[in-house]
Amino acid sequence: MKQTAAAAERNRGPILEALSPLLPAAGCVLEVASGPGVHVVAFAEARPELHWQPSDPDPLARGSIAAWIADTGLANVAQPLDLDMTLPDWPEQAGGHLGEGGGFDGLVTINLLHVAPWAACEGLMAGAARLLTAGAFLFVYGPFMRDGQHNSEGNRQFDRSLRAQNPALGLRDVNDVADCAARNGLALEQVVEMPANNRSLAFRLG
Repeated sequence: MKQTAAAAERNRGPILEALSPLLPAAGCVLEVASGPGVHVVAFAEARPELHWQPSDPDPLARGSIAAWIADTGLANVAQPLDLDMTLPDWPEQAGGHLGEGGGFDGLVTINLLHVAPWAACEGLMAGAARLLTAGAFLFVYGPFMRDGQHNSEGNRQFDRSLRAQNPALGLRDVNDVADCAARNGLALEQVVEMPANNRSLAFRLG
């Protein structure tokens, strides 16, 4: 059941470098759309003082995450949850795994928004506002446009390919994502240019 992904193997280091300044000294971080589990295991190994909660709506991905956890023997990674950002009750499903009155100290998602309908972005932001503790962060990574412009010809072609498959998919604009976040009390703090023409967006819950 253990799977990997070449892109995840390549980008886990740069993503961790961009993510690390946001991470608290202690607490619990939720990853949504964890995929095969490569990222969450790498993050948990690098930051053992934090508790990591992976999730994915795909049962095959959850099986892979569980296999990664078993293979590494990490005690600071919980078993993956079945969470779908497009469903209105996903925050309740995630929150049910927290203690009384608890909240997540961070939320991470990697390569989700361009391969999901816009409802996933809306659900992500609304859920983050309900699940994060005050002042906690939301970290979003992937290929994004900015001011309506792609940052590479490769991303332009990738966007065109996604929209040809399904008009509901495609690269999102940083400005649109930031507006959606702001409507839910999350402020965009920084945009970091990442390798392979990706970007990481860091938001903070007010």
